[in-house]
Amino acid sequence: MSELTHLDARGHARMVDVTLKQPTVRSATATGLVRCGPAVVAVLRDGTAPKGDVLAVARIAGIAAAKRTPELLPLAHVIGVHGAVVDLDVIDEGVRITATVRTADRTGVEMEALTAVSVAALAVVDMVKGLDKSVRITDVQLEAKTGGKSGDWRRTDG
Repeated sequence: MSELTHLDARGHARMVDVTLKQPTVRSATATGLVRCGPAVVAVLRDGTAPKGDVLAVARIAGIAAAKRTPELLPLAHVIGVHGAVVDLDVIDEGVRITATVRTADRTGVEMEALTAVSVAALAVVDMVKGLDKSVRITDVQLEAKTGGKSGDWRRTDG
C-alpha cells in the first residue's frame, strides 16, 4: 500500500501540497443509478413529472456540483473545472447518470466527477420523491480517469 498522502507525520488530516506539480490535462468519468419503479420511469419518459423537467434540473445540479466540490470535501483542492458533461438516460431500472469532468490543473477531477453524479442523483430523487418515496441511489463509482502522475485508469470489474 502506498503512503497515506492526506495524513501528516502525527496522523492528522492535511491537504496535500501540489504547489510544485505541473498542470496537466486530466479527466474523470463516474456513473451512478437512481433506481425507480415503473410508474416513475413512465413519467420520466413522457416528461410529465409534476415538478418539471427532472433530467434538465439534475443535469444542471450535477454540473454546478462539480464546480463546487472543494466546498463540500474539506481536503479537495480548488481547481479549474474546464469541462463538465452530465448525461442522464432513462432506462427500465430508473435513471443512469454519467459525468465526465475535465481540467488542465495540478490534481485530478475524480472527486468532481463523483460529486457531479451524486448531486445529479439527489436532484432526481428530489424531483420525483412526491411520486415514489422508495427511489434509491446506487452504484456511484469512478469508471475512468486520465492524466496525472499515476496515469490512466479504467474500471475493469464490470
